[in-house]
Amino acid sequence: MTRTTTPRRDTVDPHTLAAAIAAVRAASTLTTAAQGRLAAGDTLTKGDASPVTVADFGAQAVVCATLTRRLGTVSVVGEEDATDLRGDGSGLLDGVTSLVGTAIGRDASPSEVVDWISIGSADASGGRYWTLDPIDGTKGFLRGDQYAIALALIDEGEVVLGVLGCPNLPTSSGPRGALFAAVEGRAEVYVGGSDTAHPVSVDDPRSLADARLCESVESGHSDQSQSAEVADRLGITTEPYRIDSQCKYGAVARGDASIYLRLPTSAGYQEKIWDHAAGKFVVEQAGGRVTDVDGVPLDFSLGARLSGNAGVVATSGRFHDEVIEAVRAVRR
Repeated sequence: MTRTTTPRRDTVDPHTLAAAIAAVRAASTLTTAAQGRLAAGDTLTKGDASPVTVADFGAQAVVCATLTRRLGTVSVVGEEDATDLRGDGSGLLDGVTSLVGTAIGRDASPSEVVDWISIGSADASGGRYWTLDPIDGTKGFLRGDQYAIALALIDEGEVVLGVLGCPNLPTSSGPRGALFAAVEGRAEVYVGGSDTAHPVSVDDPRSLADARLCESVESGHSDQSQSAEVADRLGITTEPYRIDSQCKYGAVARGDASIYLRLPTSAGYQEKIWDHAAGKFVVEQAGGRVTDVDGVPLDFSLGARLSGNAGVVATSGRFHDEVIEAVRAVRR
């Protein structure tokens, strides 16, 4: 059953949007400086076997510090847990602290950095809060490839602001890097570190056969064999556009691809809100449509996981229902 929602509140003022953009810019500066220069000992593995680097922790610290400085007390549901750094004897915290100090332009103490990271430990229990993935696509980051800093503001279960920093995303104008920012009714992109925003909108293929699929580089993130079957059913013959992280949402928002499929690889897997909130909102405000694989809107009112949804389908909009029909047929 489709969830009934109340209309979004117009509560995002320019000061809040500017703070979010500044926070993601600062994190992008930090991660750009760190990428490719990670020394031995700068990486640890969490219980879920995903790689975590000094840059993940540093980016979360910088985003939380920037939001707090500009907006006062904030509630943030972030991916990283400062518990992983408390009592750290590997030197990881020293590396994080050094990166953060460089990014904010002053020395920071280890305790300050841990406190900033800890701001991201709020509960996704309703009300108004931010959700952050400081580096979405850590494996891409470690490869020197694509990754994203994803920050979204959620108000009573509805995403009302999304900022997506993609420091390595190629652009048509030459400089690499794109920062997407969206509020209700508007999506814009800043290219290559520019302070000038340009409107961004999804493409409009003449037919499904002219569309292009976008999917994860990592086969463990989405069922690529099913994606190929979906493409076959839709008559799509172009090779899929494979890219790490929520950069896929940016690719759909600016028309590099028409369809993004994240098809479940296991029945019990639940997507996390910080992996999709910012990107899905950017696509929607650029004119696209985002649902789960059954055509149900993504429900951000249930906590830190999208427990009411399975997978994600994002499209440029016009052929969304046809794509969902093909996905259902393949999954059956």
